Amino acid sequence: MHRNENERPRTLGDLTWHNHAACRSAPHDRTDPDLFFPEPDEMDRIRAAKALCAQCSVRTTCLDAALENGDRDGVRGGMTEEERAPLHRNLQHRLSYARVNAALAGQDVHLTQAERAAVVRAAYQTGTPAEHLARLLKCTKEHAQKLYRHTRRQLRNRAFAQQQAADEGNKDKKNSKSRTRALKEPRTKGRSRDDLGTAA
Repeated sequence: MHRNENERPRTLGDLTWHNHAACRSAPHDRTDPDLFFPEPDEMDRIRAAKALCAQCSVRTTCLDAALENGDRDGVRGGMTEEERAPLHRNLQHRLSYARVNAALAGQDVHLTQAERAAVVRAAYQTGTPAEHLARLLKCTKEHAQKLYRHTRRQLRNRAFAQQQAADEGNKDKKNSKSRTRALKEPRTKGRSRDDLGTAA
């Protein structure tokens, strides 16, 4: 599910999005909350819940909240429990640059492991002081410094690996040119008259 580029990530503990949810009961339009907790074989209820989700302006936020809070029950964000299961399993690998940018801007958003690593890398590359990184990630200054050391090692190792790969590529090109040149040069059978020297 793709996030609208204009939609800002939900901050931790923010429940204001509930007010915009299509499933929220209004005095003139009562929505049965049980509709969103169907049994796996109740296909009519599942379709009805998903139809309501499809017209919801905060569907993505609802899905994010379910994943981040480990909420595995019911239809959330237009997806059943079974459909969300792979997303729950892979949540730690999610990498949303909208979240990374929001965190770098000082917003208190839920970050996965991959997103935290991206925040550290971006902060390191822009020269952000460790104290500021510690505030962004809510960790100690010492831990922020440790994250920077780890990032510095990663970047150095990556640069070294890229240089090695480039060197290997250049070496392969050189060897390939040498082989091509050797194939193009005419071969002579035996020794030429010039190789025998002159008789005394």
